[in-house]
Amino acid sequence: MNDLEKRIAKIEERNKRVEKDKAWETSWVRRICIMILTYIIVVIYSFIIKKVDNVFLSSLVPVIGFLLSTLSLKIIRRYWEK
Repeated sequence: MNDLEKRIAKIEERNKRVEKDKAWETSWVRRICIMILTYIIVVIYSFIIKKVDNVFLSSLVPVIGFLLSTLSLKIIRRYWEK
């Protein structure tokens, strides 16, 4: 394999990694995992501070905020790209 073929093979490997990374970043699996972890952390925090009336319901606020931000950012990005 000559130098050019090696360089092309490296670029193709890199492109595959980048595509996988991008797929992960935009995947629903990632979003759902972040939402679950956020919910758990906020519930624990709410129990610790003991100043929240309905812990489980109020802990949904940051989770819903995260979900809405991931959905709205696509729209904003398209507008920005133009």
